[in-house]
Amino acid sequence: MILKENYRLSNGIEIPALGLGTWMIDNGDVVQAVVEAVKIGYRHIDTAQAYANESGVGDGIRACGVNREDLFITTKLAAEIKSYEKAVSSIDQSLKTMGLDYIDMMIIHSPQPWKHFGDEDRYFEGNREAWRALEEAYKAGKLRAIGVSNFQKEDLDNILSDCIVKPMVNQILAHISNTPIELIQYTQEQGILVEAYSPIAHGELLKNQRVVEIAEKYGVSVPQLSIRYALQLGLLPLPKTANPEHMKSNAEVDFVISEEDMKFLENIERIKDYGEASIMPVFGGKLK
Repeated sequence: MILKENYRLSNGIEIPALGLGTWMIDNGDVVQAVVEAVKIGYRHIDTAQAYANESGVGDGIRACGVNREDLFITTKLAAEIKSYEKAVSSIDQSLKTMGLDYIDMMIIHSPQPWKHFGDEDRYFEGNREAWRALEEAYKAGKLRAIGVSNFQKEDLDNILSDCIVKPMVNQILAHISNTPIELIQYTQEQGILVEAYSPIAHGELLKNQRVVEIAEKYGVSVPQLSIRYALQLGLLPLPKTANPEHMKSNAEVDFVISEEDMKFLENIERIKDYGEASIMPVFGGKLK
C-alpha cells in the first residue's frame, strides 16, 4: 500500500511516497483536509508560504491525533525571497505561523519571483543566499531536510556549485502529457528526489480520451493512473484535494502500468490549458 511506502532522501531521512498537496485550499478548510488525510493514512502534507494556509496546516497537525514525529510536513520559501536576511526571517516566520518546533522540509518555491518567472534573469546570487539560510536552519535543527522547486538544470547547477548541503528534492510540474524527462533524469542522477506537483494536471487529464481509455483498461480512474505513472518514474506525487473520497482513491494505486503504456503516456500531446490554474506562470500564464 502506497501510504505505507517511503523514499529515502540523500541525508537518510524517510519521506512518505505520496503526499497531500494543499494549494488553493483555504486556511479555514485546510484544517479539516489535514485531519481527514491523516485519518485515511496520509503522513505527508505539503504547503507553502504563498498558499496562505500554513497556520491552518499547523492547526490540522495538532487536531489530527497523530504524533508530530510521525508526520512529514513540507513548506516553501516564497519565490520572491532572494536575500539571506529575508530568508532567515521567513524561515522563522513559517515555524511561528505553523506553531511548530521544526519543519520536516523547506524548499525554495521558485528560482525566480513569480512576476519574473521565465525571464532571462535566473537570480543565481539570490538563490545561493536563500540556500545559505536554509542550510543554516537545517544545521540548527529547525529543518530536517531542504530542497528546491521549479528549478531547471542551470538553477540546480548554481546551487550544487556552491552548497555545503545538497538539495534533497526538486519539486516540479510533472504529469502525463508534460513529463520533463531530461530534467527528471538529471535531477535523479544528482541524488535528488523529484516530487511531482499537479500530477493530475488540475483535472485536465480527465478530458483526454486516450488517457481515459488507458485508465479503463486497468480498471482505474484517471487520477489513479496519473499517480501510478508518477510513481513508476520514481517521482513523489503530491495530488491536491480537500475531498476525503478523492484522498482515499488517490492512494489506491496498487497496480502496474506496462512499459508500452508508460511510453505512450509520456509522449501524449502536451496540455495547453490548465483551467483556473492557468494564471500561474508554471502553467503558462504570466502574473501582472
